[in-house]
Amino acid sequence: MDETQTQLFDIRTQVRIMNFKRPKLPMASPRPPTAKRRAEPPLTPSPGDSYVQSFARGLKVIGCFCAEAPAQTLTEVAVRSGLSRAGARRILLTLQTLGYVHSDGRLFRLTPRMLDLGFAYLSSMPIWNLAEPAMQALAARVGESCSAAVLEGSDIVYVMRVPTHKILSIGLGVGSRLPAYCTSLGRMLLADLDDEHALEVIASSPRRALTRHTLTEPEEVLARVRLARRQGWCLVNQELEEGLVSLAAPLRDRSGRAVAALNISGQVNRTSARQMQESMLPELRQTAATISALLSAKQA
Repeated sequence: MDETQTQLFDIRTQVRIMNFKRPKLPMASPRPPTAKRRAEPPLTPSPGDSYVQSFARGLKVIGCFCAEAPAQTLTEVAVRSGLSRAGARRILLTLQTLGYVHSDGRLFRLTPRMLDLGFAYLSSMPIWNLAEPAMQALAARVGESCSAAVLEGSDIVYVMRVPTHKILSIGLGVGSRLPAYCTSLGRMLLADLDDEHALEVIASSPRRALTRHTLTEPEEVLARVRLARRQGWCLVNQELEEGLVSLAAPLRDRSGRAVAALNISGQVNRTSARQMQESMLPELRQTAATISALLSAKQA
């Protein structure tokens, strides 16, 4: 064997040795043809991605002020909002410059200008101008307080109120919140949702027995919501407060969606739940139908 053949033989031998020592990698099993790619989770909004973080923090600061804490120090605002002192201070000073917050040097308070934000919502909804005269007439006929509310999260928010008596130990007015699960207005609005969505809202609420009559189990509350859906009205007897009974009916827009609910409330020592249902329910439903018809005409 000449020198050239010897070199070729050595090269071939080395290649065989390398191939013999090289570990065989397992072949990837082919993806089943029917397998679907898992959907990517939705992106969490972040600054610059259709989400303004500083604005969100400003709303947190505004939301810190309530009836229990109408005036707060910078430290208290920071703790309640979950912001740093520096961050809370910047937002408070911005709100103060715009006239929405007042400070005496130590305590911060909201100013009446904050009402502009709430009334902007009310003025943008034509239903409330249409509802007020009809609600006043209803309250005069039945001699009980009349209210309208919308669903916001797991709460109802009062957007119109015609009081005739003090029916609750707490004061109620436009902007007041109550839990939806134990109120006639709330259950009537939950009735406009499908069962799955309604149950989610009920379960998300911090439910507690406000009276010995209060239903707190989600399935029990859902059963009353279903009843309200079938009937087209809702009665709640002393679940929110002892002695308080209320009836509610939906206010519907042109598409049939319940945009709000209307109720009348009274005390059982004046009118029992049965008497209220017999004598006042027809008046309530008629007024709700009148307001709904006015709203539909406005939207035409």
